[in-house]
Amino acid sequence: MSSSPVEPETVVKNRHLGFLIWQSIPSTAIFLLFKLLVLSPRCSILTFLLTLSTFHVSQLAFSSALSFASSPPQPKRPVPPLRLAFSLLSSWSPDFRRRAVVSFTLMLFVAVAAASGFLSVASVCWLEGFDGVELFWRVGFRGFVCGLLYAFFYVYKQRWVLEFPIIQRPPFFSFKMSLPSAIKKALKLSGAAYLFSALPVVFLADQLKSEVAIGKFISEQITFYIGTFAVFLCWELDHHLHQVLHTKRFMFAPPKGSAAAETNPSEPLLAALEESTPSSLLQYLAYLDLCMVCENNVDTWRRAAFFEETSETYRRVINVSLKPLKQLATKLGEGMEAGSVDKDISNQLLSPTDMRVDSKYSEELNNFQLCSWCARTAASLTVHSHKEDRFGVAQLSGSNIDVISTLLSCLLAVEAFMGKKTNLQAPHHLMGPAGIKWAQLNTGRRDTGMVKKRGGLLHSKAFAMADVLRTSIYCIISAFHDEMISSAKAGVLEKDWLVSGKPLFGTRELLLQKLRLFLDFQAC
Repeated sequence: MSSSPVEPETVVKNRHLGFLIWQSIPSTAIFLLFKLLVLSPRCSILTFLLTLSTFHVSQLAFSSALSFASSPPQPKRPVPPLRLAFSLLSSWSPDFRRRAVVSFTLMLFVAVAAASGFLSVASVCWLEGFDGVELFWRVGFRGFVCGLLYAFFYVYKQRWVLEFPIIQRPPFFSFKMSLPSAIKKALKLSGAAYLFSALPVVFLADQLKSEVAIGKFISEQITFYIGTFAVFLCWELDHHLHQVLHTKRFMFAPPKGSAAAETNPSEPLLAALEESTPSSLLQYLAYLDLCMVCENNVDTWRRAAFFEETSETYRRVINVSLKPLKQLATKLGEGMEAGSVDKDISNQLLSPTDMRVDSKYSEELNNFQLCSWCARTAASLTVHSHKEDRFGVAQLSGSNIDVISTLLSCLLAVEAFMGKKTNLQAPHHLMGPAGIKWAQLNTGRRDTGMVKKRGGLLHSKAFAMADVLRTSIYCIISAFHDEMISSAKAGVLEKDWLVSGKPLFGTRELLLQKLRLFLDFQAC
């Protein structure tokens, strides 16, 4: 966690620069350990300085390419290389252009990783007596192949996507916890890279003509394996260090006790939320800070500033919190309507229309991390308003109604995507456990699509999102249970807690049914 009076625009830039500086420390330590103690303990000073400089340049290039290619948890899907090549002369849509930029960025990362592998492995494995040709074919070329292999593995596993930790720990402890996994993965990758890169060298080498040459060849293979392990370990530690430094919390607040903290402490955070580029790292850091302020009781002075008398700040916070949830409910509803047809498709396989709908679902559900923070933020702020809102701005501004309605609509949309069907029941059944019956849909394209997604990544994200939404709603229900029960007995539950217009998904009657199930603690 860090806090400073710097401008929000410089937060990401400072983290990139900090990562490039900090990555040199473990890289230097690993180079010294393997170069001086394991591989070549008697190398000359000139050789040591030359290889150290080359190694640092290659590691700096790799770290810069890694930082440049990284993306928040909602990445754009890259364009396949063949499709990108055939589309060079045609006009590009804005979405295709953004995806093409991602593809070119990943291609640049692959090229830089290959070049870095050439220089890094050559620097670590450089032994006295090597001439230029030997260094190129026996070490440099194999290092180039190792760099390509690591880059392809990195892109295929989508490790360039940032993953925010569930628990925010100090950077040192987070980095320390990643050491065992980094060593384990480096061992596996170095073994695979050794076997993969040894094939072309076997056909090129002619040194197996005597017992002395065989001994030298075996020694060189051991040296190369140790060198590739050292390089892969550096890259793995760079990856984990990049994740730790870029996903740690940043406090968008003036220093406590300053004039800005006394007058308007929420403005830096709201400015980052409202003015940052959508799906950018800066926006994710701002939403993370907002979620932790609303959930935890550490920065209570910042949360208290949300409940200022004019209610303007509270409305802005609720609006930015509900915006991603509203987009999720709206897009899921539009996608399922676009995917429904009037004919039976039970015997059809995945069609181009299905793939377009899947693409829409993927884009929205890839935003799971942000939507999860927003649901928790809105629910926590609403719960705390029950005791901390001295001026009643949450109730008077209508924000509580907006929060409950948005969370219920979003939950209904996600559950419909998961293949659950909502049946509107008679009024006398509203308070019972059968108020809403869930069943597999059996007609329409979207039903078949939902069954296909069972067990897939999209269905897992939808299940997790539904769990977050239910938990958030139950938190609000627990805090306002007495008030809601009184409204239900008076027959004004719908008026007091639901929007008067058409909800984002479903109908007001369905939202009322769902709310009554939550009041009975029977929603699941």
